[in-house]
Amino acid sequence: MKTYQNLKTELKEGILHVTISRPQALNALNMETMSELGAVLQEADHESVRAIILSGEGEKAFVAGADIKEIATLSKEEAAAFARRGQILFKQWEDFTKPIIAAVNGFALGGGCELAMCCHIRIATENAKFGQPEVNLGIIPGYGGTQRLTQLVGRGKALELMMTGDLISAQEAKNIGLVNHVVATHAELAELAQKIVSKILAKAPVAIAQLIKSVNAGFDFEKAGYEAEAIHFGECTTTQDFKEGTTAFIEKRQPQFKGK
Repeated sequence: MKTYQNLKTELKEGILHVTISRPQALNALNMETMSELGAVLQEADHESVRAIILSGEGEKAFVAGADIKEIATLSKEEAAAFARRGQILFKQWEDFTKPIIAAVNGFALGGGCELAMCCHIRIATENAKFGQPEVNLGIIPGYGGTQRLTQLVGRGKALELMMTGDLISAQEAKNIGLVNHVVATHAELAELAQKIVSKILAKAPVAIAQLIKSVNAGFDFEKAGYEAEAIHFGECTTTQDFKEGTTAFIEKRQPQFKGK
């Protein structure tokens, strides 16, 4: 495997362990990390890799979100293109025909929650927190979150979570269908991920690949919802509220939104 700046990789018995490693930034997804997530998936499309377990380094975060400083200066057109690139990358992860498990420890917020949702199975520790808090910045999810969260938990709950920006516990995430399993510790998380993958790898690989394709066919990426999300994400970046939200985040204060 190649060496990456922001990812750690280890291939063991056909399972590729990918760890997002930006602990100083709570593993936030900057553009370089997004590019590396695309590159490592291309590497994983090899017969030596039979499954992927994706995690975040440290006890605090799976991925705490996107890198806000990179988003804050984007124009409307740049922001829409930025969202489309993320949507395409996460769709590639979702459509990968080998099983991918997101092992979530700590925060999975914004782009981190969107990344977890594009994985085939999500498991979490009790300390995990999930959410799409983009409204606190004056924007909306842009990497497919408006679509996948609705698919997983239903329209009403998805709208509640996205409009309030509330964070939810791992147990609540399990109760609403966002997470498959919850365990107590990081060690148990790794053990469970290994157990699930091992069970899947004992089955017919072609059948597993066809299952992934068949299920994903019901959630067509070409549907208008994804494009609408990218457009509206871009439109949000033209507002005074977006400037206030991102500035307040960087300055670590509460935003004062004006609705403009």
